[in-house]
Amino acid sequence: MTARKKLLGELMGRLTKVAMSGPEQNTVVLAELKLLRDRVPWLTGTLVASNDGLLVAHDLPPHIEPSGMAAMAAAQLSLSHRLATTAHGGGFHEVVVRGTGGHVVIYAAGWNSLTVLASPEVNVGRLHLESRPVARAITDHLTAMTNDPRKDQATNTE
Repeated sequence: MTARKKLLGELMGRLTKVAMSGPEQNTVVLAELKLLRDRVPWLTGTLVASNDGLLVAHDLPPHIEPSGMAAMAAAQLSLSHRLATTAHGGGFHEVVVRGTGGHVVIYAAGWNSLTVLASPEVNVGRLHLESRPVARAITDHLTAMTNDPRKDQATNTE
């Protein structure tokens, strides 16, 4: 049993020392996020996540872990969609969370979400004015990418 534990410990040590990189960010979506951040004063970060919590792209400050934030954004998107459907029978567009340290706004971007972080000083009207078209552009881009037949050909070439 001791030899087995030692072998298992060595194996686990090897597995935990493997350097892993995060998921490849979508460069077109990332460009949209950076432009949004440049246009809106007091914006502190942006993120796009799929409805199942996978990170698509982010422009977040270093102290925020992108994958965890993507998972929370997906959970909030799902909850907000369900709440809007139950209360009014319609779809979901956005939710604003106002905290003491700033705002978190999650916009529906098709089956994905655009999450925008802003400081308390942000002009929320301006934030909406700039972010809503970006959410639509991200929806269009990700839909076109999903429906692009060349995408399948490029990944299946040998």
